[in-house]
Amino acid sequence: MTQEHPITPPPELIRKWSEEAANAPMADQRYIATQAARWGADQELETCCHLLRQQGFDVVDDLRATRRPKPLSLKQQALATLEEEPDDGKELLVFDTAQVNIIRRALEQLPND
Repeated sequence: MTQEHPITPPPELIRKWSEEAANAPMADQRYIATQAARWGADQELETCCHLLRQQGFDVVDDLRATRRPKPLSLKQQALATLEEEPDDGKELLVFDTAQVNIIRRALEQLPND
């Protein structure tokens, strides 16, 4: 008697990934393997979060945020860029304080998404 592993993508998802692979920028098998690995990791994370909640642990949001961090928004990236020192090999752009404050205020008014 054969038994499927508990984290096995359903056939519909495999078909979907196969269709998407035709337009993927990487080889078909690599695309499907990447999607399957991500799907499996998400299933495992959700199962762990469910178990932790059942056991009364209040760490699920922190666990999810740590294991699936959201990328910085464009606004956050732009603000961080204003704080960075330029690399030695890059041309230095100089803004005066008033210009930086204007750029910062404009960026801070943009939504985070």
